Amino acid sequence: MHSDTRPEDPTRDDVPQLSRELGTAVASARRRASRDGDRQLDTAHLLHSLLESDQRSREVLGSAGGQVVRVLAYLAQRTIGYGIRWRGTIEDSGALPVVAAGAAPGWSPAASAALHDAEARAAARGRPVAEGTDLLGALAADPECRAVEVLRAAGIDPQRLTSVLSGRGAVRGYRDDGPVAS
Repeated sequence: MHSDTRPEDPTRDDVPQLSRELGTAVASARRRASRDGDRQLDTAHLLHSLLESDQRSREVLGSAGGQVVRVLAYLAQRTIGYGIRWRGTIEDSGALPVVAAGAAPGWSPAASAALHDAEARAAARGRPVAEGTDLLGALAADPECRAVEVLRAAGIDPQRLTSVLSGRGAVRGYRDDGPVAS
């Protein structure tokens, strides 16, 4: 059974309820952002930690077909300073000064919004806490976030992924409909 947990952000009273697994992924993303020298936790940090820690999210991307390996390869390249060159967007990991209403301190606005969207997705499924696939769906649904750039670069169609996760429930819907790759 999942236990409720909240991400490490004592400055906010409205932080979403997360499953233990998703809470672990969020904590890992915070450490990753800090270790990488980024001033903001962004959606790519969340995606990276989510895929490292959540088996169901990996299954949705079809780890048997190598999708997870490709996504993690792009994310690892980013960590060491190679690969995808991020455009100067609002989710710039602190490289540009950004003031965004509603974003938690130390979080990009897109990452903060994704966490809250994950909670809404869980509530829509009648679940009291957000799980990894809820966050995966929230990340894939934001066409402007870094996580979507990574998914596209790895050959994954974010719209199809969002549809699968929103419509029929993570792994079963994915397998019935075929791979999420474009």
